[in-house]
Amino acid sequence: MLDVRRLRLLHDLNRLGTIAAVAEARAYTPSAVSQQLAVLEREAGVALLERTGRSVALTPAGRVLVRHAETVLGALEEATAAVAAVRTGPAGPVRIGAFPSAMRALLPRALVMLGRQHPALELTLIELDPAAVPAALHDRSLDVGLLHDYDVVPAEVDPALDWVPALQEKVFLAEPSTTATGDVAATATTDWILATPGTLCHEVMIRVCRAAGFAPRGRHHADDFAAILALVAAGQGVALVPELAAASAPTGVHLTALDSRRRTRIAFRRGAASHPAVAAVVTALTVIAREHAMSGEG
Repeated sequence: MLDVRRLRLLHDLNRLGTIAAVAEARAYTPSAVSQQLAVLEREAGVALLERTGRSVALTPAGRVLVRHAETVLGALEEATAAVAAVRTGPAGPVRIGAFPSAMRALLPRALVMLGRQHPALELTLIELDPAAVPAALHDRSLDVGLLHDYDVVPAEVDPALDWVPALQEKVFLAEPSTTATGDVAATATTDWILATPGTLCHEVMIRVCRAAGFAPRGRHHADDFAAILALVAAGQGVALVPELAAASAPTGVHLTALDSRRRTRIAFRRGAASHPAVAAVVTALTVIAREHAMSGEG
């Protein structure tokens, strides 16, 4: 019989890539992870890992077992949800991860709605970069998380997570009002305020500029949209900002809507959709996002 805890470790290894990363995520030692995976191989009766020096890779049998592990873990989530549904209503702790602009524009109203409709929920909100949300869902430090991607940089689908669409935002070119052109191509010789290299927002800026025929000349780097807009207002350069962030643009910033869009999704572990607490949070976030879009805010 295969042990589900060891299946989870194999699934983590496939997702994270190294035994050290699995150990860090699960608060184990690397030696303990290796021992548990060795036991799993004995349970399976076939080699699951190929070891080359200090690195490991999944064998064909290991990859097959990972696919089944995703099904097993999803079924466990469904079982947990089914048991929770026997209760009279949504209750207990729910940890929600969200990025800053969504925390400001969407989450306060969602928390008020949930507190009014489901007072037995114990809600905890955690500010988290969307890139960190999948791992936090997998290690169960989050129950629901907001992800986003852009049409110019689509996200890869995590087979162990499910999600529902929440919001689609315009992307704006933000320029100093005194020198605004309203045209990305016209900023080819202008200083840009870029996000940190390696982030999604940085890649979006690079691709939008590349589509306009140039590579942006980065003068400043910042990831907080409020800081970016303040720098634009101060005449320090131009930038791209999504609609939720653009809603708080200060005086002195000229905004031009582009064809690009940012897409926000509400994610949770596969199989958890019917869990009463998760379903209540997803419903509230969906309603608030829809109301936000219909109101024209941002």
